[in-house]
Formats: sequence, C-alpha cells, structure tokens
Amino acid sequence: MDQDLKKHLSKIANTIRELSMEAVQKANSGHPGLPMGCAEFGAYLYGVLLRHNPKNSKWLGRDRFVLSAGHGSMLLYSLLYLSGFKVSLDDIKRFRQLHSNTPGHPEYGITDGVESTTGPLGQGVANAVGEALGLKLLGAKFNSEKYPLFNSKVYCLAGDGCIMEGISSEASTLAGHLNLNNLILIHDANKITLDGPLSDSGSEDTKLRYKAYGWDVFELDGYDFDAMEQIFTSILKDQKRPCFIEMHTIIGKGSPNKAGSHKAHGSPLGQEEVELVKKGLGLPEEAFYVPQSVHTFFDQKLPKDASLESKWNEMLQSWGRENPELYKQFTTMQEKKLPDNLEMLLRDIEMKSPLAGRTASQTVLNLLGDLLPQIYGGSADLSGSDMTMMKKFPLVSTNNFKGRNIKYGIREFAMAGAAAGLAQTQMITPYVGTFLTFSDYMRNAIRLACLSKIQVIYQFTHDSIFLGEDGPTHQPIEHLAALRAMPRLQVIRPADNWEVKMSWIAMLRYQGPSAIILSRQNLPELPLANIPYEKGVGKGAYILKKESAKPQFTLMATGSEVSLALDVAAALEKIGKAVRVVSMPCWEIFEQQSDEYKGSVVGGDIGRRVSIEAATSFGWHKWIGPEGIAISIETYGESAPQGDLAIEFGFTVDAILDRLLTS
Repeated sequence: MDQDLKKHLSKIANTIRELSMEAVQKANSGHPGLPMGCAEFGAYLYGVLLRHNPKNSKWLGRDRFVLSAGHGSMLLYSLLYLSGFKVSLDDIKRFRQLHSNTPGHPEYGITDGVESTTGPLGQGVANAVGEALGLKLLGAKFNSEKYPLFNSKVYCLAGDGCIMEGISSEASTLAGHLNLNNLILIHDANKITLDGPLSDSGSEDTKLRYKAYGWDVFELDGYDFDAMEQIFTSILKDQKRPCFIEMHTIIGKGSPNKAGSHKAHGSPLGQEEVELVKKGLGLPEEAFYVPQSVHTFFDQKLPKDASLESKWNEMLQSWGRENPELYKQFTTMQEKKLPDNLEMLLRDIEMKSPLAGRTASQTVLNLLGDLLPQIYGGSADLSGSDMTMMKKFPLVSTNNFKGRNIKYGIREFAMAGAAAGLAQTQMITPYVGTFLTFSDYMRNAIRLACLSKIQVIYQFTHDSIFLGEDGPTHQPIEHLAALRAMPRLQVIRPADNWEVKMSWIAMLRYQGPSAIILSRQNLPELPLANIPYEKGVGKGAYILKKESAKPQFTLMATGSEVSLALDVAAALEKIGKAVRVVSMPCWEIFEQQSDEYKGSVVGGDIGRRVSIEAATSFGWHKWIGPEGIAISIETYGESAPQGDLAIEFGFTVDAILDRLLTS
C-alpha cells in the first residue's frame, strides 16, 4: 500500500479513537474498547474499501456495512461523520442523549448510513446474511453480463459475543449452505467479553468452525494495512464463498492502563486515562479534535463516491431502455406498488369452506406471487405445514437464486433476522413462517424489526390448543398476548377465508412488521364477515352481528372463536337475550380508529362484555372491563383430539352459556 495512504489511514484511525473515547466520556456511558481496537480497520473500510455514496446513503448499488457488535457504535458514528454522511460533530458530542442522532446502539432509520439496528449480539450477522441473500436474489432477477446492477458486497463486523450467540451460528450455516459469495464477516477477535477474558467462557477454534460451515477463512492482524489490502483485494478479485476473517485486535488500543482488558469494554476510560491516551498518540488536548487533513482526505473522496452512483444510475437507465418489462418490475419492487384493484382481485379468489386459515392464506399468497414481484417467502422447515410455499415459483438454492421460496431450515431466529436483512435491501417484502409457539425463538429479531419499522410479514400457524394431538409443547397459550405487547407489531388473527384475504391488504399496506395468526383446523365461512376492507378488517374490529334490542351481552372474539361466538349468540337469543358479536382481528388497527368509532363498537351500555379466545386472557380486560367475562385458557394444553380439548377447556356453546348465565 502507498505510504502516504497509510499515513492518512493511521491519522483517521487515531481520530476515531479520539472521537470515540471523548464521546463516551462526555456521555459518561458507552463502550470505547471496540472503536479503539478496530480503528485501523474502520479507517480502511470507509477510506478505501466501501463502494458507497455518503451523500445518498440509500443508493441501491452500494456496498453495505453492518456493525453486528452494536455496542461499538462510536466506531460507526465517527466514520459516518468523517466520511460525509448526515452525522455532525454536534451529533457525536450528543452521543447517547435524548432524541440524539447518535443513540447508544445503531438504529436503522434514525442515523443516516446505519444499515441495521444492532446491539443484541449476533443479530447483525443474521441481518447481513439476509442482505447478502437479498442482493443475490436481485442480481439473479435483474443482472446481465452487460449490466451487473447488483454486484455489491455486504461487510459485517462481529465481536466475540456475536460469534458466541446462537443466531450467528444459525445464520452462518445458512450462508455457507447457500454459498453467499458476496458476504464478508470480520471477527473482531480481541479475546475479551464484557465480564472478562474470553477464556473464562470460550475456547473453540472459530476458524475451523467457519471452515466446516463452507466459508473461506482468513486471518488478519488488525493493524497491518498491507495485509488488509492483500486479503480484501484477493477476495474482491474472485470471491467464491462467504468469507470469514479472524482479525486480531487489542480492545481499547492506545489506553496505557486499560487496553487488552474488559475494563475498556463497557464503561468510560476516565478523564485521566483519556488524557494519557491523547499524550501517547500525540493528539492535542482539545476535545473532539479532528485534523484538517482527515477532513480533506474524505472531502477529496466524496466526488469519487458520487461518481460511482452516477455511473450506476446511467447503467440502470440504459438497462431499463433495453429491458422495459423488467424495468417495470424493478420500479414496482422499489416503490412497493400495490394494484389499485387489489381488494377486488382478492375478493374474486375462490375458496372452499370450511377451510383452515393456513390454507386460505397460502391461496392468497399464490395470487400475490403473480401480482407482486417484491414478495419473497420462506419457512423454518415447515412450508408444507405452515403453508408458506408459493407453488408457481422454485426454491432458492446455490444454483438458482431466481427462486422465490427460501428454505431456512430449522433456524427460526436466523430466519427472522435474515428476513429483516431482506427487507433492508429496499426492494423485497419478505414473509416467513413457522408455528405460533415457535415465535418465541424469533422474538428478539421481531422486536428489532418493530424498532426499525421495516416491513416483514410473519405467518404463524397452529394458533391454539385446537391443533390437537401434538400437545402442550406445540399449543400456544401466551403467545398472542406476548406478540400484542410488542410496540409497532401489527397482529392479525382472522376468523375465516374473507378475513384472511383482507388481512393481507392490511399487512401489505402497513409500513412495519405484521404477524398473521392462522388456524390448523378448518374454519367455517362467515357470510357476515364478507364486507369491504374499510368496514371490516381495515377497522381492526367491527360489529359482525348486530343486536335485535339493547344488548345484554356483547361477545368479542378473534380467529376460530368468532364462529363459536356466533353459535353462543344464537343460543342466547333462543332464550330471549339480545346479543352483539364483535370480530376483533387486529387490536392495533382498532386502537388507531377514532374514539367515536371505538365507542360505537365496544363502548357505552352494551351489556355484559365477554371475550372468547383460546389463549390467555392477558390484555382482554382493556376491552371487556374489570366486570367482563374472559373465556380463555390460563394453563397449558393437553395432547388430545380437537373435540376433546374443546370440552376439556370449556370452548363449547353449553360450557360458555353456563359461564355467562351463572356469573
């Protein structure tokens, strides 16, 4: 490498150290160790390696960098500021402060240039795998030899903690299986975790593990620019597999008393130590000092970065002129366009009755696959059971990235993390499927999708004890309440074929993650539910059956229990009771309605309020009130046929009548 470039990169590295430790010190909170230890790599990554345009962080042709070790956020923030993204020195000074542009861990959609929300260790690896897979899918769809639109790389920096978390193993085995030769994972192997030396809790040979996954493996001194240049140049020249680089670093490098120790990991160095670092590095005493030469280096680089995008845009336009039909699909995917007549198209789908919710949803998916090129699906080894397969399209494989169905294997957590990465390509709307009870495996990745406001659709089937003989290990009880408790997650439990159709409209329109909760057992068609989207599912809750007089009971239900509620209402009316039945497929959508509308459905003097749902009652008392009656399950299920379980747990007309008339 050119000696002048080395000097510039070394100066950038020391500037990263200075900004990072100063910001953490000023906030009196943070993790200075990783930014100081990885400063040279960061300087090389943003100073030389990345093909991007800081003035347009969403340029589709860019390389991606995911900081899986999100606690080292000041490494990323320093580089975003220095290289010209919309991050200022004032933002650096306001690190970890209320409503700051530089939160404690990187947040997608908050800070310009941040590709993924990271912090919970290992998830950034799964996000990076998803982004790399997404770029392979897009390349297979749109690339030609003349027009390589999607040929960028995904770089991910992971710490020892990321490598230890199970999700990184799940995601890495999938990446190796699919041979994602656009993915480069850099392991910051500083051998320190927050609690102490890595040797206290780990002793594996990580390189051998990644070789076993099918990756190409390299080893790197994190302070040797020549070695960086050699390794990355060779990878970029002809990458055949995902690449793992074990990069040896010293946590807190530059700190005379805390370098190489867990004391540099998760707390400020202390003002005296900061001053010693500055003295050792030859930095001035001025806080947040950035040499003019560093600014000049990146200022001179910006026109080159902009020209990369400009050339790519010219290539896109030329390709579009030569491939007008593909270009229409490209713009549809980019803009996430939905047909104006989507509701009519869904209405016209013929379905038999009774039909399981999961089967109805698959029927919808097979239409949507034709209508929406941005839809890509997948399952955690359950596509034949959770009904997520789009039958008209092939499987994604190492030899065929033109497929639209992804087999994630028994890797639910990685599946959810990778789905977020697919969405972050800005071109793909992913859906993934498994049984509702296994949503617990995915929960933290779903949470980060909510935090990031990204559009991922989770198809959860086998939604209650009525899946039957598989028993309590597979029968969800608390899962609906747990998902509903998650801010920004749109949870929809449709009651019949029509509500399933309308649920897909809600999920495709929502700019965030959704979970559709579907039955394994057949559900009867409910003619009363066959109303326009805006009057039914689009309201979140609606009056399915109106009362004949002032109601003595209002029955509220979701999913498979809506038809049961109608049967209970009919039985009550036979003995002279006036009853209202409310279908409540989505509490979150209902919450967004006007107070006037909500009051017209569940407010006022509407008799005894009753909820009927084969799950825990947690959350229902908001709607039925403290005097309401919750027909629910407050224990675990049993292994038995569906009919026996209905009797055992009181989900029959007679059992519910007995509760209502004696309470």
